[in-house]
Amino acid sequence: MDRLLEAIARDPDDFIVPVFMFSAMFIIGLVAVIGGFITTVITTRQREQTRREIAAYVAEGSMPPEVAERMLTAEPPRSKKKGCC
Repeated sequence: MDRLLEAIARDPDDFIVPVFMFSAMFIIGLVAVIGGFITTVITTRQREQTRREIAAYVAEGSMPPEVAERMLTAEPPRSKKKGCC
């Protein structure tokens, strides 16, 4: 550990780039994870809100239960799915 500190004290420029690169990779990874989490939370909330609205339409009688069931079990279009497949 003393050797490392001595090397940094002698020439700090040799360590700035690796520290900067590591910090940048960490921050980019952290932003990606947080972005994915936020996307998942928003998608789940919207899906639940849609379910509640459909249930309200069925409860008030403006939508038959069969139509509501088809809407709730329908899959999103392939262009909206995540991933490669």
